[in-house]
Amino acid sequence: MTTTTVPSLNLSFVRQQFPALAGDWIFFDNAGGSQTLKPVVDRISEYLLTSNVQLGASYGVSQRSGDRVNQGAQAAATLMNAADPSEVVMGGSTSLLLRILSLCLSQQWVAGDEVIVTDCDHEANISPWVDLQHRGIVVKTWRVHPETLELRLDDLNSLLTPRTRLVALTHASNILGTITPIRQIADVVHAAGALVCVDGVGYAAHRAIDVQAMDVDFYVFSFYKVYGPHYAALYGKRCHWLSMPGINHYFIEETEIPYKFQPGNVNYELSYGVVGLCDYLGQLARPIQPAQSTNSVSLRQRIEQAFDLIRHHEDEIGDRLLRYLQTKSNVSIVGHPHAEADKRVPTISFTVKGVDSATIPPQIDPHHIGIRYGDFYAKRLIAALGLEAQHGVVRVSMVHYNTIEEVDRLIECFDRILTD
Repeated sequence: MTTTTVPSLNLSFVRQQFPALAGDWIFFDNAGGSQTLKPVVDRISEYLLTSNVQLGASYGVSQRSGDRVNQGAQAAATLMNAADPSEVVMGGSTSLLLRILSLCLSQQWVAGDEVIVTDCDHEANISPWVDLQHRGIVVKTWRVHPETLELRLDDLNSLLTPRTRLVALTHASNILGTITPIRQIADVVHAAGALVCVDGVGYAAHRAIDVQAMDVDFYVFSFYKVYGPHYAALYGKRCHWLSMPGINHYFIEETEIPYKFQPGNVNYELSYGVVGLCDYLGQLARPIQPAQSTNSVSLRQRIEQAFDLIRHHEDEIGDRLLRYLQTKSNVSIVGHPHAEADKRVPTISFTVKGVDSATIPPQIDPHHIGIRYGDFYAKRLIAALGLEAQHGVVRVSMVHYNTIEEVDRLIECFDRILTD
């Protein structure tokens, strides 16, 4: 018999790529914003110092600038496995891009058309759709099951009608950490004749995104929560971008995608910074490639391999904290209680019986460990759970550069304050 072993993440290499980790702080607030890779900063600096001119001119530096911006668009498309870079709209934030999408897409709708949102999303993927009610668009809410805190297909089916135009949902809740089965949902929604818009912000740092495999119509995430610059990308199927009106100047042709959805164009240096993220993921995967086949492995394949390594490591550190919290009778884990790779990411939230969540992180701060409390802009979920008066949840959001030793340091601190 032969056994296969899962290659382990090279944590020494990983942590060397994040200069902030050399300090004396432990970062467990990564769902709010991860630390930035040095390769990303290097690409941004390279652009600003050697090609910081306007695009589209005939002279050499402008041509180099345009090429670098195009490389950034290709990097974003590769990260999401989009069929073509023109399917990816870049912009300042997920909130901004979803607002642009709602303004443009809804021009194709009429009063009485319906949109379904969830009660567990970040507000970025709720408000842009709810705000369409003033135009007569009917908004319905797909609520998480009160016991499992999961989105159930049976509940969605009861909301879908022939007038449903879009279902907006999260890929991984930024509070629950729960992974939503997007492909299964997309199949149901498409069968009903509607579109799917997925907020992948809470998912993208933990798993490889594959918009083609999921068959989503729109998918958005923020790079600054995936080790990159404060920037975001919104994928859309080419047919949708071509058919809907844009938001750019009147003389921008309807066929000019993604430019017609990028007023003022993209941020050049931040777009090029995304190349640094792909640089890193490509290097991270190298230890698990046979030496003789390295040249035949595509960047996309290396990204998928890198996220396999990331997933296994995050399972380990997530399991460590979840198992500890389960030993505390006064602690309630908000979300799936076990570290199962197909069900959750290591964004772990909890409450303590009779304790205001706002009082816990300040007791951890002196130990130079960053955690957080609150609603994290998922206000509707916190309200549905009845946790507003308790100031929401305490959240420990981990990523692959965190270590078992860091988790154990946090557990030592919790042991002093999470007394039964």
